[in-house]
Amino acid sequence: MTTPPPKPTVVLGLLGTTLDTGKGPRRWERWRPTVSLCQHEHFLVARLELLHGRRATALAETVAADIASVSPETRVVPHLLELSDPWDFDEVYAALHAFAATYPFDPDAEDYLVHITTGTHVAQICSFLLTEARYFPARLVQTAPPRRAADGPGTLHIIDLDLSKYDRIAARFEREHEDAVASLKSGIPTRNPAFNRLIERIEHVALRTTDPMLITGPTGAGKTRLAGRIFELRRQRRLVSGSLVEVNCATLRGDGAMSALFGHRKGAFTGAAADRAGLLRAAHNGLLFLDEIGELGPDEQAMLLRALEHKRFLPLGADTELTSDFQLVAGTNRDLAQRVREGAFREDLLARINLWTFELPALRDRPEDIEPNLDFELEAFAQRRNQLARFSREARAAFLRFATSPDAAWSGNFRDLNAALTRMATLAPGGRITEEVVAEEVARLRAAWSAGGQRETEASTELADILTPDQLADLDLFDRAQLEAVVGVCRRSRSLSEAGRTLFAASRLRRASTNDADRLRKYLARFELTWGRVR
Repeated sequence: MTTPPPKPTVVLGLLGTTLDTGKGPRRWERWRPTVSLCQHEHFLVARLELLHGRRATALAETVAADIASVSPETRVVPHLLELSDPWDFDEVYAALHAFAATYPFDPDAEDYLVHITTGTHVAQICSFLLTEARYFPARLVQTAPPRRAADGPGTLHIIDLDLSKYDRIAARFEREHEDAVASLKSGIPTRNPAFNRLIERIEHVALRTTDPMLITGPTGAGKTRLAGRIFELRRQRRLVSGSLVEVNCATLRGDGAMSALFGHRKGAFTGAAADRAGLLRAAHNGLLFLDEIGELGPDEQAMLLRALEHKRFLPLGADTELTSDFQLVAGTNRDLAQRVREGAFREDLLARINLWTFELPALRDRPEDIEPNLDFELEAFAQRRNQLARFSREARAAFLRFATSPDAAWSGNFRDLNAALTRMATLAPGGRITEEVVAEEVARLRAAWSAGGQRETEASTELADILTPDQLADLDLFDRAQLEAVVGVCRRSRSLSEAGRTLFAASRLRRASTNDADRLRKYLARFELTWGRVR
């Protein structure tokens, strides 16, 4: 098998208006990097693409002639690159980028090098960045003068920016990647292949962009914990200098929602006794985690969209906008696309936050990860309570048989698992979780899941004609029971005002002014309900 001939070497470089100068015969006593580049005995430059300004045309011609005399095989091709200020980063980068975009590179046929010895420091930095980003599909070449003029053309070093070719660097990057992935998983050696691939993708995105990220998945799947780990990872890499700000949007209502998120000025509404900065401002240069983002009202959604697109927002009662440069991580257990179709969520906001979407699986969909999570939860329990608890071998096996079986609903996902382990660790005699403790907990979980399913069925019967199955599934038992009672009163009343007077009969006596109808209307709006729909 014959070895293919080496590809011709093409060097791209800026003319050095200081280093490359020289007139008369004595110019050969100077070290001129562009000329010296072509004087190395075992380094043949087939073509030199020489970039220079209009004022340096005569110097470029002299350098080209000198290269022809010392290296007849080298063809010098001049290119006019006019720079009004060679120290202006924007101008230099734009000019070199434009040259790279129009140059007919053919990496299959030619080997390219970018000479970074000449030009201003700004030009050298821009050449490096364009090469590292592969706008120049090349390696770098750096030249240096000899110690004495009689020692020849000096030294020449070729630098390949493909770091995967450097074993120690590649190994270090791999260790950093593994550490980052482990950090996102809280150090838990998870075994589910799909989940591990998901976390690796999240790690890749989290370290390379400040675009919004959307984390979906059922309640208790770990969205809040993951958002915190993303922030910690970015903070460790010095990608954020601000704080992590977390808020559950389901807890925000009315003026309180706008004030909490965007702040307010003193006197903006009743009770606004002082200025408030708001959570968006608190997250400046940091990360804002909006859990249950699907629960935001339409006004808050509009304001958030503007803040994401322009980094500016207007506090309540203010005349001047504030700025905040934050990264958004949003969480939801709802189908936001369905919410858009229902008119409850802005389509343009979903498009803005849906660039990077990651769906966390339910615990029952990754049963192989239950065992490694046992040790994590017990360690967390020990740190919280300063109390060590461990399974006996038989008890651990018994709990895992149940936990990974089809009988284990894990409807609350990791919240259920954490609660189960907290109870067993607390009840463990002498810190040892026995088979008896496990049997008691398994019975309790079976009963809770069975009762929960029954309660959901009963509530669904009462509310099925006014709420969708997804809305019913998202309601806590407390909210379902309360809403059922309210709906019952509404259906027995002749008007919204009558229903309000019935529901708020005690508290209305303690208020100077009452508007029971408005109070009831706002309560129903929390569940996207109206009087007409309830009736």
